Amino acid sequence: MKKSAYFLTLLLVFSGCGAQGEAPGEAPAAMSEGVEVAQGLLTGTTSADGDVLIFKGVPFAAPPVGPLRWQPPQPAAAWSGERAADAFGASCIQNLARSRAPWTEPFMVQGDADEDCLYLNVWTAAENASASSPVLVYIHGGGFNEGSGSIDTYDGEALARKGTVVVTINYRVGPLGLLAHPALTSESEHGASGNYGLLDQVAALEWVQENIEAFGGDPNRVTVAGQSAGAISVILLTASPMAEGLFHRAIIQSGPGALASFGVVGYENLAGPLSEAERAGEQFAANMGVESLEDLRALTPDEIMETTEGVPPVRFRPVVDGWFLPDNVADVYASGRMIDVPTMSGMNADEGSAFPGYGTTTLEAYRQEVRERYGDQADEFFGLYPAESDEEASRAQIDASRDRGLMAMQQIAEQRAATAETDLYLYYFERGIPWPEYPRFGAFHTSEVPYVFDNLSKLDRPWEDIDHRLAAVLSSYWANFAAQGDPNGADLPEWNPYGISTSPFMVLGDEIGMQQLPPPDRAAFVDSFLAARTGS
Repeated sequence: MKKSAYFLTLLLVFSGCGAQGEAPGEAPAAMSEGVEVAQGLLTGTTSADGDVLIFKGVPFAAPPVGPLRWQPPQPAAAWSGERAADAFGASCIQNLARSRAPWTEPFMVQGDADEDCLYLNVWTAAENASASSPVLVYIHGGGFNEGSGSIDTYDGEALARKGTVVVTINYRVGPLGLLAHPALTSESEHGASGNYGLLDQVAALEWVQENIEAFGGDPNRVTVAGQSAGAISVILLTASPMAEGLFHRAIIQSGPGALASFGVVGYENLAGPLSEAERAGEQFAANMGVESLEDLRALTPDEIMETTEGVPPVRFRPVVDGWFLPDNVADVYASGRMIDVPTMSGMNADEGSAFPGYGTTTLEAYRQEVRERYGDQADEFFGLYPAESDEEASRAQIDASRDRGLMAMQQIAEQRAATAETDLYLYYFERGIPWPEYPRFGAFHTSEVPYVFDNLSKLDRPWEDIDHRLAAVLSSYWANFAAQGDPNGADLPEWNPYGISTSPFMVLGDEIGMQQLPPPDRAAFVDSFLAARTGS
């Protein structure tokens, strides 16, 4: 995929993305002989000290190949004897970039990709199968076009040491995961097509419900979490009746609020209409030079993934298909039909720093952009975000982008509060990963993930004491939330749910604590501007 095409995908849906490795040791005694799941006996590996048992490449559904391409996931086949779960399964078919600044190798897929890819991975430190530990199921990012559950920064060992059973999953992405087409809709008994990757996520959650007790997990305390496209997936799951009862808390990292940095607000645009997606599917088939489903299914993955010059690009995204997603997400929430569970949601300070021009505008370009965007409100905007030089204009541009994201998150919180009865916890992550070569990236999109998983060792960076403290705090908040639906715990700064005080955000950075963001005068302006654009 060309760099420009990828950044377009990022702008519309967003990114974040995988690798390998573990050493044998001594497993928790009660599970050292293996774990029995519905399909058969699994044997795993352990962490170097033997405290964490690890299972990689566990099939949760049948390979979606041949006639199962562009079909809902089917049950995984049983096996006889022991199945070694000691290596990650292949990632789902995608263009393998390996590295794309600021997403270096630990953030992206390093292994192979294959159509046979519906595998998950489990980390557990439970002493036995009756431990009833909380479960965290993590959905990777990647703009619905790339990513994998085997990403280095998603390694679950550290979170498992905090008493959480960690599960990472693969799901179909790109055209193999999101293609809608009238012929696919016609052959579906549900009259639906397009959301195959999201159906994979449901299948993985169903597998967890059926099997996680064998790993010491509690099927009644499952948290579904994700970043970027994974965050959007979490929201879509809360809007899907198919996911009812499969999870009990939700964590949304860099979801719609982060997209507000680019003028996208709320839940309205998270999934498109089926008719529009079907037309895109027909265009895709025409680009491939085929007409029938039989011919489409006969194409090799390489043929499907190759890009062609001179043809209209096809964007693949989730679909309001009437089955997995019966209605627009905004309408589902407005009518109170969502799966109402305790939720954490947040954004990073520099979500847009991967894009050309971030923080590098000129004074002239800044003034022109503001007048085009804000019209009659431009002078008021300049009073709140003044600039008299290129440097000041770049600073003001960044501040305004952050404030749009922060206020969009609060607007979404207000929309949710109108029909939800459970708590919502908002955060703002502002610590830039130490990176002397590329300081401009700051707290970039996905940069909180190594802190959440307490996996700083996966990146070769000049970490400081504050980074290790912040990783300990974030991973504890996430583990506590998985355990009790509330991030608070001993020796942690108190995190209030949204609406309890005038300080809506837990700020996670060099300092950790609740703050009112943005400043009141900016908040009022941005809130009014966003409300006018969304009609809220």
